[in-house]
Amino acid sequence: MTTIHVLGAGTPTPTPTRFGSAFAVVVGDQQFMIDCGPAATHKLVKAGLWPTNIDQLFFTHHHFDHDIDYPCFLLCRWDQSVGTENTLQVFGPTLTEKITHGILDENDGLFAHDWKARVGHSLSQKIHVNRGGTLPRKPPNVIAKDIGPGKVFSGSDWEISAAPAEHVQPFLDSLAYRVDTPDGSIVFTGDTQPCDSVTELARDADVMLCMCWDDQEIMDKDGESPGQCGTMGAARMAEAAGVKKLVLVHVGPHLAQHGPMEKGIGDVREQYSGQLLFSDELMSFEV
Repeated sequence: MTTIHVLGAGTPTPTPTRFGSAFAVVVGDQQFMIDCGPAATHKLVKAGLWPTNIDQLFFTHHHFDHDIDYPCFLLCRWDQSVGTENTLQVFGPTLTEKITHGILDENDGLFAHDWKARVGHSLSQKIHVNRGGTLPRKPPNVIAKDIGPGKVFSGSDWEISAAPAEHVQPFLDSLAYRVDTPDGSIVFTGDTQPCDSVTELARDADVMLCMCWDDQEIMDKDGESPGQCGTMGAARMAEAAGVKKLVLVHVGPHLAQHGPMEKGIGDVREQYSGQLLFSDELMSFEV
């Protein structure tokens, strides 16, 4: 069984019900995350999952609403470990390695003071032992890799591949991901405007989680369409790709309100013939 947990269903604008982007995927007994936006670690636990069980993390790009909780996740996963967990593997476009080293590096890492204190102080050592760990306590060990399009990773019975997404180049590189599992295929568009590379990645996918910033008419009028999908962009790309289920994520505060939400759902249904889900945070569903 493959389950998708929507941890973050929002944008850089915080609201009481949604903020930033993050997802967790459970394929059998394997767990990984896509993006790590605001409070993703806390939301992961609220979804009934646990940081030490996440073995891979894939970033679509490095805007803060997709990666700001990364330091928290790294330190929490390490702090809660007893030293027997799998080594965390992190993949993403350019800057993934730099950001990881910038957080944890022994000499220059911005949070090295934290893990060094927990490694060295007797109180932290005692807590670690009481949790089931052994001494000496090991520093954090994370394998981070900058990647581009193509096959990214293979699990025991699933694999993930990437394609370019069109967002805010040349300032940041962006990727969309496709996960092929025994239960079906899942595409995470990340932040992108409708484009051929993401459409082809999503060809005949069972599920596509696509950003949907706002009502397309409003985006076109305000000049916010370039680099992003709105209601019509998401609908047309999903229809062109032959996606069976479209899940609208990265939903802005206007579209998330009742009224605009219902209009947006109606507009999408006019262009897209498959199953439609309007996401909420902590929503989970099976492929």
